[in-house]
Amino acid sequence: MGELQLLSKSHYRMLLVVTEVYRQQLSMYENKEHSIPDRIVSLKQPHIRPIIRGKAGKSVEFGAKLSASCLQGYVFLDRISWDNFNESGDLKRQVEAFKKFTGYYPESIHVDQIYRTEENSILCKELGIRMSGVRLRKSPKNLSKSLKKQAQSDERIRNLIEGKFGEAKRRFSLARVMAKLNNTSETSIAITFLVMNLSALLRQAFWLFFGLFHNKNLLSCFLA
Repeated sequence: MGELQLLSKSHYRMLLVVTEVYRQQLSMYENKEHSIPDRIVSLKQPHIRPIIRGKAGKSVEFGAKLSASCLQGYVFLDRISWDNFNESGDLKRQVEAFKKFTGYYPESIHVDQIYRTEENSILCKELGIRMSGVRLRKSPKNLSKSLKKQAQSDERIRNLIEGKFGEAKRRFSLARVMAKLNNTSETSIAITFLVMNLSALLRQAFWLFFGLFHNKNLLSCFLA
C-alpha cells in the first residue's frame, strides 16, 4: 500500500486500466472468446468502445456515438454515449422533447430506416405524426407515383441532418476531438454543435439584415 501511494494520480489510474486490460484478455483467453463487454481498446482513453458501423472502408469506428435531431436548420444533441446503442429507442424521448420545446407534436418526422420500427410506427400513429419512408412490410415497387414522390421529398429533408454531421466534421472539427477524458470530450462535442448553431443564427441574421437593406434601397428608388 505504501508503494502505491508514491504513484501520481495519472500513474495510479494507468495501473488500474492496465490491470483491467489484463483481466479482460485473460478472460477471453481462458474462455476462448474474441469479445468481452466494455472491452478497453485504449490505455489513455479507457472509456472508448469499438462501435460496429458496417460502412465501406470503416467497419469499426472508435469514439462517442451521437443521437441528434434537426429543426429549422438547428441541431439538437439529444444523446452522447461511449457505448453502442440503437438510435430507434430515442425517438419517443426526442418527440416529447420537441413538444416541450414548441408546445405541440411535429406534423411529420423524417428518419433513417433504423427508426422505422413497429413500435415507433405505432407511437407516431397514436400521436398523429406522419413518419417518413415506406411503411413496414410494404414493397417500394408497389407504391403509387404520389407516394414515391412524397418519399423522395422526405428523403431530401432527412438528408439535412446528415449534412449537419458532415458540416460539423469538416468545418467545426467534430472528427478531430482532441480532448482525452470522457467528460471533456463530451463538452467539446456539445460546444461544437453550439458553435455550429450560432453560425447558422448569424447567417440568418445576416440575410435578414441584407434583405431589409435591399428592400430599403428599392423603396428609396421608388420614392426618388
